[in-house]
Amino acid sequence: MTTQRPENTPASVFTPAEAKRAAESFGVDAERYDRTRPRYPDAMVAAIVDAVPGRSLLDVGIGTGIAARQFREAGCTVLGVEPDERMADFARGTGFEVETATFEEWDPRGRTFDAIVSGQTWHWVDPVAGAARAAEALRPGGRLAVFWNAARVPSDLGEAFAEVYRRVMPDSPAARLAAPSDTGGYAVLGDKAADGIRQAGAFGDAERWTFTWEQTYTRDEWLDQLPTTGLHTRLPKDVLDQVLAGVGAAIDAAGGGFTNHFTTLVVTAVRDGAA
Repeated sequence: MTTQRPENTPASVFTPAEAKRAAESFGVDAERYDRTRPRYPDAMVAAIVDAVPGRSLLDVGIGTGIAARQFREAGCTVLGVEPDERMADFARGTGFEVETATFEEWDPRGRTFDAIVSGQTWHWVDPVAGAARAAEALRPGGRLAVFWNAARVPSDLGEAFAEVYRRVMPDSPAARLAAPSDTGGYAVLGDKAADGIRQAGAFGDAERWTFTWEQTYTRDEWLDQLPTTGLHTRLPKDVLDQVLAGVGAAIDAAGGGFTNHFTTLVVTAVRDGAA
């Protein structure tokens, strides 16, 4: 099996300029983003909720509210922070209060929370400054939990996808990204998050939790979500059309659908001090 070109390709694969442009591009089609992006396993949500002292939660990079809705359904009150006004507006439309800012520049204004979470977003946040800001906004005993979905497609299909990117986008991060044998780039992101937590000096030891699950995609479902991913949001239409045609043909040749095997990686730590 090979790792999918993920929805938020690890920031280490991008140059700094590419990373900034990608991070600012996800609101291009917020409705499609919300409709097609994978959710997170219920077991992960339950584990985080069970491990915090209360139900007030801050979602860093709330996006359209995908993770936030799951935490709200689990009984949490959620405030969002989101740098993209288009994404923030979508989340507000689903009932969330959202403050528009990067997390490093966001002002907690003396407010504290039982938990701070960040789904598929923390790699756009400076890991040390972000952990320090999280410590400022967490009550003692509160928990920071950042997480990513890493997805794996069958190896033959993954190689067929890779060939499309090498042919159509030879200078793209997709063409530069080697196919790792495990959670790959997300393990690197987890290491950076854990190191940032350690350097912030306000948390206990960082833990890593993993949750495995599956999701089956038809050809049309896969092609519907592909334009929302960081490698594709800024492509010229003719290039995107070539990618979609090539990827669609590969899925057709594989029988018209496939199963993605997800590993959700969580890096989490408790704010020092008595609860």
